[in-house]
Amino acid sequence: MCFSLDAMKWIREPKSFVVSSSSVEIVTEPHTDLWQNTYYHFCNDNAPVLFFETSSPYFSFVVKTDFSSASHRFDQCGIVVYQSSSCWLKASVEYESPSFGRLGSVVTNGGYSDWATTDIPTSVKTMWYRLSRRESDFCIENSSDGVSFSQMRICHLSEGEGVVRFGIYACSPEDSSFTARFSSLAMLPCAWEAHDGQQPDQL
Repeated sequence: MCFSLDAMKWIREPKSFVVSSSSVEIVTEPHTDLWQNTYYHFCNDNAPVLFFETSSPYFSFVVKTDFSSASHRFDQCGIVVYQSSSCWLKASVEYESPSFGRLGSVVTNGGYSDWATTDIPTSVKTMWYRLSRRESDFCIENSSDGVSFSQMRICHLSEGEGVVRFGIYACSPEDSSFTARFSSLAMLPCAWEAHDGQQPDQL
C-alpha cells in the first residue's frame, strides 16, 4: 500500500514544522500534551497530530522516530490514532531524566487514559514503531532497527470502527521544546496475523 506525505492532514498545526517527500520534523511547543483525566485529574488535548485517514480494516503503519534533541521531562514523540478528544491511542519514548526515559503507550476510551511503560536508558535516541489494525482492535510494536519488532500492547478503541485517523505526534507537556524527526513512514499490509487459537465464546 503506497501513500504520499502530501496526503497527511493536521490536527492543531504547529508553528514550526518541515514536511519533505520522505520525512517530517516538528518543533514542539511548551505545554502541549495528550492526556485525559486519570490520576492527574486534568485534560490536555493540544498536541499537534499529523495524520492519514483510511477505512481499511486491516493495515500496518511503520515509522522511525528520532528524539535525540529531547532533554526535558515528558518531551515525547511517536505514533498516534486520534478519533476524538475522548478516544485515541499513542506510543512514544518520554524523556524523564539524564539517566532514563520511558517507552510506553497510552490508550484513551470514554475520556480516560491509561499509561503502560518500561524504563529505557537515555542513550536510546531513536525508536521504530509499527501500528497494526484489525477492525476496532490495534497492536502496537516497537523496534530498535526497523526489522525485529516486539509487542508493546493489544487494545481496543471504542470509536475504532470505520474511518480511522492515524499518524504521528510530538509534544512537550512542560516548559520546553525540541525537534522531533520522523522518517521511513510506510503503510503496509497488516503484519498482525489473525488469531488462530482459542475460538470466541458462543453467545
